[in-house]
Formats: sequence, structure tokens, C-alpha cells
Amino acid sequence: MQRYAIDTSEFVSVRGDRQNIRIRAAKEGLPVILFLHGGPGVCDRHFVLGNQSRLAEKYTLVCWDQRGSGKSYTKEIEKQPLSVQTYVDDAEALIDLLRERFHTEKVVVAAHSWGTVIGTFLAARCPEKIAAYIAQGMFIDGSENELESYLFCVREAERLGNKKAVKELSGICPENGRYPSDKAMMTQRNYLSKFGGGTYKKRGGMFRSMLLSLLKTREYSFSDIFRYAKGGLYLSKTLWNDVVAVNFKSITQLSVPVIVTQGAHDYNTPTKIAEAWYERLQAPFKKWITFEESAHSPIFEEPQKWGEEVLAALAEALPAQKN
Repeated sequence: MQRYAIDTSEFVSVRGDRQNIRIRAAKEGLPVILFLHGGPGVCDRHFVLGNQSRLAEKYTLVCWDQRGSGKSYTKEIEKQPLSVQTYVDDAEALIDLLRERFHTEKVVVAAHSWGTVIGTFLAARCPEKIAAYIAQGMFIDGSENELESYLFCVREAERLGNKKAVKELSGICPENGRYPSDKAMMTQRNYLSKFGGGTYKKRGGMFRSMLLSLLKTREYSFSDIFRYAKGGLYLSKTLWNDVVAVNFKSITQLSVPVIVTQGAHDYNTPTKIAEAWYERLQAPFKKWITFEESAHSPIFEEPQKWGEEVLAALAEALPAQKN
């Protein structure tokens, strides 16, 4: 069994809120990667550590359960005013904490899905604190994302002759990124998973794609999973309108190295929308990496390739960095 110099789960104060971070590194003094999970509220430390612990030989991995998410969930979240900027502010505060703790000027930010909403705002706001930005499931335009995601499900239902899916998807087309009801959104997400737009190879409904992985990991106890579910449901409902109003098409320049790791079959944050944005983007270094056997999460759909490609891209983007 691999032994790590740092291998802890701990609570820290982030702008007055008690939040949990998971840290793993093979030795002291390695550069830091902060992982920003998706959702809102869908923590992924079990996927990161389960599939990418090899990165801990080169980097200090920091997985963060965001405000109201996973181990960081408490009922107090329901009394707090929340917005996208709440999480951007939290992330910058955590970066400052990590910079001080690990005696480094900058950290690498690796963001997934909703995490790229936070990450892109961060890269634009405080590039002096970010060594490189790695995006996966790149969010660009909430309204366009949801429409294309929904239409993908309709097309697949019709192509497969799935009459039940066609019927259930009928009349729930999102308007400006908003579905007619929470049930309608869950219906769309369920078919997105079943039709391969969420996870490409291991297809299944929401239960199979999310809950089973939590039940199998040691990173979350049964009580943690209960908090995880409570937080995820509350945050997705509370923040959804704010999230889908985000549009990054006006951001055409970032002052940090940008690495996009995108699944070819991603219809959660549709790849063609992300690619169009990337083509216009100006950055001191940028690299697009396609994962042909993945949809929304190549970090665990093609874990070995993701880890290898990310390490190679970081070595290219940060040649002076000592590991």
C-alpha cells in the first residue's frame, strides 16, 4: 500500500464557514493542485483519490467539499444567502489559505463542471494566484448548454425508438436554462445518463452513476452520504437560476495557462460549445485534450489517460516548476 507524507481529512475555516478538505501528497514541498468539484454539491474526492492518486507523487492534491457540500454540509447553509460569487469568494479564500500553508505563490486549479464556473471566474479575477487552470466538463453558457443537452436526449430517444423516453421528455424543454419543474430536470438528467451524454461507457440512471460510487468508497461514511444528499439537493435547487445565468462567451482572454480536458461525448456541458469558446480564447498557454471514450468526466472514465495527459500538459505549461 502506498504511504504518503501527507494524507489527511480536516476542517478549515473559509470566510467563517467550517469546511472540509482532503489532502494527499507523497512528500512535503510539492506544488499544489486544488480540485473544484461539480454540482453544485456533487463532491468528487472519492473519484479524484480513487483514480488519480498517482498525481500525488508530483503534486499535493487538495480536494475541497465546498460550502454546504458533502462533509461541509450543515443545516446552517439554509440560513445563508448563496450565489455563484459566494463560491468564487470561498475558493479564493481557500487558495490564500493553501498558499500560506504550503509556502507557494500559486496553486494549480483543476475544475469539473460546476467547478469550472468557479474556476473560470477565479482565473479571470486573480491570475496572480493561479499557476494553471485545468478544466473538465467546461461550462460556457448555461442557457445554451441546457438546450443542447435536452435536445440530445430527445434525438437519442427518437433514434432508439424509446417511446417512453420520448413521452417523458415531451413538453419539458428548458427556457433560458430553466426546466418547468425539478422533476422535469431530473427526468432530463436521468436520460442524459442512460443515453451516454453523462457517462459514455458505463451508462445508467442517476442512482447508478452517483450513489453506488459513494456507497463503495471509504471517503464518505453513511452519515456523510446523508449530508452529501441533503446538500446536493438543496444547493442545486437554490443556486440553479444563478448558475444557468452564467455566460462566459465574453471572456476571450485569460492570463493563466489553460488546459481543457473534454470528453468527446459530453452533453452535460456540450463539447461543441466548449470548443467554440476555446478556439476564441487567448492565453499565455492553452491546450485542448479530447477523450474519445468519455462524456462528462474523463477523470474517471479514462483515468489513466487523464492523469498522464494532465501531467504532460502541466510539464509543458510550467517548465520551470520543480517537482
